[in-house]
Amino acid sequence: MTVPNHSLEDRTTGALIGAAVGDALGGPVEGWTPEAISERHGGRVQGIVEPFYKDAWRTARPIAPYHKGDGHVTDDTLMTHALIRVYETVRDHLDAYAVADHLVPDLMGTPRWIPELEAEALPLQRIFLAEKWIVARLHYGHIDPREAGVGNIVNCGAAMYMAPVGLVNAGSPANAYAEALDIAGAHQSSYGREAAAVFAAAVAAACKPGATPGSVVADALALAKDGTRDAIEAVCEVAARHEGFESALKPLREAVAPFDTVGPEYRKPSLGARRPSRLHSIEELPVALGMLLAGRGDFRESVLGSVNYGRDCDSIATMSGAIIGALHGEDAVPTEWAADVATASRLDLHAPATALATVTREVFARDLERRREHEEFFGAIAGAR
Repeated sequence: MTVPNHSLEDRTTGALIGAAVGDALGGPVEGWTPEAISERHGGRVQGIVEPFYKDAWRTARPIAPYHKGDGHVTDDTLMTHALIRVYETVRDHLDAYAVADHLVPDLMGTPRWIPELEAEALPLQRIFLAEKWIVARLHYGHIDPREAGVGNIVNCGAAMYMAPVGLVNAGSPANAYAEALDIAGAHQSSYGREAAAVFAAAVAAACKPGATPGSVVADALALAKDGTRDAIEAVCEVAARHEGFESALKPLREAVAPFDTVGPEYRKPSLGARRPSRLHSIEELPVALGMLLAGRGDFRESVLGSVNYGRDCDSIATMSGAIIGALHGEDAVPTEWAADVATASRLDLHAPATALATVTREVFARDLERRREHEEFFGAIAGAR
């Protein structure tokens, strides 16, 4: 059987729309257990659903005042699109200083449509405290951007929007890892920063011609360090024994639990939650990779598994959706979900992908020029041997 070689544009579109769809599907059940989700919806979530508290989302805690559900994307997608705008401005590889110079002003200075608020507002007014940290540290604290992430809660906040870094470095997991590690230094430290780098590497790995779920995990493990590597290895070893998400839900949670600092009750984190450690990992990335394997790379199976896992499932589904979209292109994402999410969220989901693919081609051309220049210089000083 001939494996299609999807174009850069197709993989970029698939990854970014896949991430947004996963985000929108996971948003309304974020924070709950698989059992609570199943009880609320009369079984497993199979697509776009209404808010968990129905019309009471405006006042019900801990959700209010966000309209999570009905196809609305969350801050995962808002931050992803914000990072793409930085790439559009810089038109080259990014670093922590690009976060300070461009991402922070974007978050605090330009009103945009926020689906969960059903209004135009500054992105800063929607993002979580771990993301507001970027603004506090860089704009108000004038911290060295490379060190601004130190002291923040260690979570998936940086990882959730790193898919564009993997796409700009499509086919080169090592380069994606290094670039994301630099960018994420402005936002996160410890295993939160590490997860951002490994997720970007996984997206880049998924862009390789002939890549498979197994090869993506192998490339991620080759780069991952400390508890992040151990967690991915433990979860994926378990996931490989399952075919489909239903039987994998409980075993994947059990596999990642020793590495997760939040604890068994997601909304009541343990005293040691989200603190720096070389032994721990965020939960979201290992589970996303596990669902990639359990679902055999099928978008519906893997993303719905991520959604029905519960806990921080919008970010888990964002990650699994991005990786599968990069693997198989836009056609992997159910068109009805993509259309409904775009309409409900009032977002053009294709425009960011088109813009990023154009920038990626420009960056590759610059990289090629830089490489040839380096070869010329090295040849001059090393001589023929």
